[in-house]
Amino acid sequence: MSCRRLVGIDLGIASAHAVRVLDEAGNTLAKRKALPTVESLSAIELGALEGTPAGTRLEVVIEPTGPAWLPIAVFFINRGHVVYRVSSTESADLRRFLLRHAKTNGIDADTLARIPLFHPAGVQPLELPSAGAASLDRRVRAAHRLTRQVALHKTRIKALVRQLMPMSPLPGKITHADLAVLERWADPNMLVRAGRKRIAAVIVKASNNHCGVERADDWLVAANTAIELYAGHPAVAFADVAAEIATEVRLVRAIEHELAAHAREREHGYAKVDPGGLARSLPGISDVGGPTLVAKLGDAARFSHAKQVRAFTGLAPKASETGDTDRKGQALSKAGPSLLRTTFVIAADTARKQDPQLARIYYVQMVERGKNHIGALCVVAATLAERAWTVMKRGTPYVIRDVDGSPVGPQQAAAIIAEHWTVPAEVRARRRNKKAGKAPQAITAGSRRRGDLPQTASSTRRDQHVNPREQRIA
Repeated sequence: MSCRRLVGIDLGIASAHAVRVLDEAGNTLAKRKALPTVESLSAIELGALEGTPAGTRLEVVIEPTGPAWLPIAVFFINRGHVVYRVSSTESADLRRFLLRHAKTNGIDADTLARIPLFHPAGVQPLELPSAGAASLDRRVRAAHRLTRQVALHKTRIKALVRQLMPMSPLPGKITHADLAVLERWADPNMLVRAGRKRIAAVIVKASNNHCGVERADDWLVAANTAIELYAGHPAVAFADVAAEIATEVRLVRAIEHELAAHAREREHGYAKVDPGGLARSLPGISDVGGPTLVAKLGDAARFSHAKQVRAFTGLAPKASETGDTDRKGQALSKAGPSLLRTTFVIAADTARKQDPQLARIYYVQMVERGKNHIGALCVVAATLAERAWTVMKRGTPYVIRDVDGSPVGPQQAAAIIAEHWTVPAEVRARRRNKKAGKAPQAITAGSRRRGDLPQTASSTRRDQHVNPREQRIA
């Protein structure tokens, strides 16, 4: 006789965890409190297994609450039990249904324990990564966080420089030479007194001779313009803002130093987890994208088919069906790791310029389906995610092919894309104009299903794949 025990644990960050134990019928058997210690969790395990036959496995349900979920998951998985880590949105929706006017830790724990009963197909056993995969994931997280911090500090530097010098010479990327100048002479008065020769010497050294006098002139023009504009008004604290800029520059350099160390370890970890470099064989996946893909996608064998991967990345649209109506064009679910989803979307913009098949998908979405650039990229990114799973599962590198399936080289692929799958400039401009509305949704008549790749080579006339009405509009 089977005996099922469901354990819902509402994790507390600075307080004890609330625990509810349920049987297979959803009856509450025990209410407990637990701490992340072996003694406390062992007592929960013994209490939940009381009266059950030997070999019974607990089904523990938790939410990914900060770092608190990991000790619980490790303990129960080591004891041979099943752990489900469900999304906070899913548990909140069920809690809202069960109890409308109350929210307590006990209610949250009870709700978590009931999720496998209400939606058994929506929970998957948690699989903890190996030592190498866990190390890689940690380095990827650290490098990504530090990269974002560098970007935030550079944005702050741009804002402060624009305050001091309204005609700022920093419209785009901040270089190491710009940081060297700002660390020394962010004050326009000091910049002018430093003179062209000294500024140029600092720029030449910091940029390894890539720029010099011309860049120094840009800074001097901006400084002289600011001095003339402000005319020494006391409301403009040149020295104080300059000191803040110098602090931001030093912070950027310190973070970049730490980032370089984590990036090196990330590369070592990636070499161990993906020694064949399969992830980086995908078009658009760069040196940073490869480790991110491997760390966030995890073991490819845990997905049974490609649609699960698309759903895991959050690149699958939400479903909306009523009666005989199936509404297309719904927003993406955005489930799963946001970093993985962002990696695929960024990679898709490069991949569509390298792979004719992906270029064709982008072309159809822009020209025939009426999507804008971002919408078309998301469709390409979803396809790229499925292909990444296929590459990792098969253990073979990615091969760029024409739309008829024949392998092509990089130059040949670029020529095919330029000739057959390049979105016309007038179509791209029209997609930017929101007032123009979406293009017609009709697809070329034939037996192909929506989204299928054509079965003919790219040498076929491109007009055959374009909506006739879209041609008239163009």
